[in-house]
Amino acid sequence: MLIPPEQPIPHYYLYGDTHEEVELDFVHVEPIRDRSGANDWTIRAHAHPDHIQLLFVERGGGEIRIESRTYTMPVPAMVVIPVAMVHEIHFLPGTDGFVITAACTYAKTITQGDTRFSEALEHPAAYALSEEDPNCGTLRESFDWMRREYAWNAPGRRLAIKAQFERILVALMRLRLAAGVEEAQRVDRDYELLCRYREMLEAHFKSQKGLEFYAAQLGVSLQRLNLACKARAGKTASQLLHERVVIEAKRCLIYRTMTVAEVGYDLGFDDPAYFSRFFSQRVGVPPGAYRDTAQGERQKR
Repeated sequence: MLIPPEQPIPHYYLYGDTHEEVELDFVHVEPIRDRSGANDWTIRAHAHPDHIQLLFVERGGGEIRIESRTYTMPVPAMVVIPVAMVHEIHFLPGTDGFVITAACTYAKTITQGDTRFSEALEHPAAYALSEEDPNCGTLRESFDWMRREYAWNAPGRRLAIKAQFERILVALMRLRLAAGVEEAQRVDRDYELLCRYREMLEAHFKSQKGLEFYAAQLGVSLQRLNLACKARAGKTASQLLHERVVIEAKRCLIYRTMTVAEVGYDLGFDDPAYFSRFFSQRVGVPPGAYRDTAQGERQKR
């Protein structure tokens, strides 16, 4: 049973892990048994305000409740838990497979605006698979390969993970089309508004730093936008905007040859000193120091 409305829904990065300093532009892979077995095969109601989860259930099975709907998890099965949706899972003892926890910014980069893929990640689902279905073999192989690459700091690791995530998205899109697009599940207005706001951030976060712009485009007051973000993501609209800017700044600092000033200009900051202060206040170190540390870590891999 889901937590009563009067009790706050826990928000986690990974279930039971409230660590705040985790890299948001990230994908995590682990066996289902690792976390579920340690919790007596029951994952109590919670939400991931910044992450999508994909489960490949290979053995066991059980039942998952996402928002107001309960899904049976046959074996094998592919389960989709969209960002910020409250869910609770009751696994059968001994259930195993893999679970991917992907930052929504990472997933958005992979989908590259293709609505077929983004819609497959935005709708909760539990797809029954059969061993004869080519999608089943693809998913099993890709989840397993992602798990090995995630744990193995080998050259090309990031590219290999991205390639397998893309294969999973293709299989997921095909499963959704084969199942037929069902009538959209009714979700509350706060969740709908949060999703629309995230979409707008992706399109405008470099050029628009004022929340009034987003509220006006969404046709709501700034107070209404903040209430929706706090209710479903546990963060203010401003925090979500700033997190998106910081994620992009980190990408540029790590993977591009731009100077710190050029990164700031690219993100809409006219004053390099202001960009440096903005970054330092939210990350804890100046942009240049962050780049040096991150590049040092990459060279060790």
